[in-house]
Amino acid sequence: MSILKKALTTAALASVLLAGTAQAETKRIALVVKALGIGFFEAAAKGAEEAAKELGDVEIIYTGPTDTTAEGQIEVINSLIAQKVDAIAVSANDTDALVPTLKKAMDRGITVISWDSGVAPDGRMMHLNPSSSPLIGNTIIKLAADHLPEGGEVAVLSATTTSTNQNTWIEEMNKVMGNYPGITVVGTVYGDDLADKSYREAQGLMQTYPNLKAIIAPTSVGIVAAAQAVTDAGKVGQVNVTGLGLPSEMAGHVKSGASKSFAIWNPIDLGYAATMIAYNLNTGAAKAEPGAAIPMGRMGSVTLDDKGEGAMADPFTYDATNIDEFSSIF
Repeated sequence: MSILKKALTTAALASVLLAGTAQAETKRIALVVKALGIGFFEAAAKGAEEAAKELGDVEIIYTGPTDTTAEGQIEVINSLIAQKVDAIAVSANDTDALVPTLKKAMDRGITVISWDSGVAPDGRMMHLNPSSSPLIGNTIIKLAADHLPEGGEVAVLSATTTSTNQNTWIEEMNKVMGNYPGITVVGTVYGDDLADKSYREAQGLMQTYPNLKAIIAPTSVGIVAAAQAVTDAGKVGQVNVTGLGLPSEMAGHVKSGASKSFAIWNPIDLGYAATMIAYNLNTGAAKAEPGAAIPMGRMGSVTLDDKGEGAMADPFTYDATNIDEFSSIF
């Protein structure tokens, strides 16, 4: 009996030790966002949890300041360093201000990456861009061309004349126009990311180009204003509005038919991919170095350039089939 009891005790002890080992091996990955309470980042947290469930040995710590300040993020990161987390994946409120604190984290052996909004190279191992300028440029013209099998006239409603990202996306769009025969860009106007000016510019495009078939707005302010202008002009079904926008702001225009489809990155995929990258770097399954292809689970892999940056995927397309699901998220 005592031998049996001893065997049971030994088995119980072994089970406790094994449980302790499993617990010790759980990777704690902190997803640090610009501020709490923002739908886009809550969706990213959902993606991070999907990655954790898939990996099995990951605990997600979803955190961020209450307002979008570098000071708030620094306080959060210092707390995570004190907790000795395994990895930090941050969407930065300031490119440079977080660097000293994140360097401290890396000095303590914590894996640090940035995603969505980048940190300067000294403060992270790599940065995950949601997409790339060539991918965005191709997407915005493809969204228009997909609904114009016979070709036709399209125009661009951008933000400001000096807006670096929008100008780059339009340049990239122009580079691939040869892939879309029959589509002609007849004009580019600027709404300065002001709703009323963007609305007037969209009205002007329809008056100047009576055969206009689509307005491409690579700005979340412009796309909503253009869709409203098309609706008010009674041209739903004649002029399609597309570009980059937020599902919550575009849902009504998709349902009315003013916009057949538009794009923006999928925050769920972004949180998922950032978690997968942080895990693979922390476990040594991948290295953050130029030319490296780092696995991102269902999102494939990301290849780093000489600045330690990579693009996740094409922007995600939203239309009548999925707008309800995403408009409640962001």
